[in-house]
Amino acid sequence: MPLPQKQVYTSEDYWNLPDGQRAELIDGKLYAMAPPNRIHQKLVSRLTQTIGSFIDSNKGACEVYPAPFAVNLNANDKIWVEPDISVICDKDKLSDRGCEGAPDWIIEIVSPGNPKNDYTIKLFKYRTAGVREYWVVNPMKKVVQTYTFEGIEESDVYFFDDEIPSHIFDNLTIKISDLL
Repeated sequence: MPLPQKQVYTSEDYWNLPDGQRAELIDGKLYAMAPPNRIHQKLVSRLTQTIGSFIDSNKGACEVYPAPFAVNLNANDKIWVEPDISVICDKDKLSDRGCEGAPDWIIEIVSPGNPKNDYTIKLFKYRTAGVREYWVVNPMKKVVQTYTFEGIEESDVYFFDDEIPSHIFDNLTIKISDLL
């Protein structure tokens, strides 16, 4: 949900939020972030661990970061988001503040209060910024919507009991029900 808007907010406003207040900056609007519930956090933790272990076991160069982790999506200070999980394969994008540019793979876990952000606003922003793969994990419906934005764009829907293939990593499949 957007915070009350009195002005167009900037990255300076984003970085000067009061301690403990989390928000995302998208097109001059600050969107408050509610504290996640237990299942949300369990999924973030287990997905981060699964992807990180796959990268490590394959001696990959990518790095995986769970939220809170700031992503300056277009590297232009106009959009700062905190995806639930960010996978970055170009280490030149990493800075002390987070990621400067589009991560290769983003996973969002839907919260009851903000499904519109994940399925519409962020989908469009991630696609146009150059994210290669995007997953929206919906614990309430037990489905995962996947998007591939490189080459021929694809979108698929999987259930938590399905083996879900990653498009940027060969031989990585994740079964969400095994993580819960």
